[in-house]
Amino acid sequence: MKLDILLFGITTDLVGTSNIEIEVPTNSSVGHFKNEMLTKFPQLSNIGTYAIAVNESYASDDILLQENDVVAVIPPVSGG
Repeated sequence: MKLDILLFGITTDLVGTSNIEIEVPTNSSVGHFKNEMLTKFPQLSNIGTYAIAVNESYASDDILLQENDVVAVIPPVSGG
């Protein structure tokens, strides 16, 4: 199934774009999505520590994804 991926912060720099589309198997979970992203983009080695939002709501690893979901990858933010 097709997912639209939005990348924020350092992930944009690591992947080289802020928006991609990927295919994952039907009934994939957020955890499976993270593994797929790591396989396709090994430079996202810290993806396990990033927040994931699905359709603008934060999602845990066990949430099942649906066709055409919009998934955001949000790294930790620091500042002062």
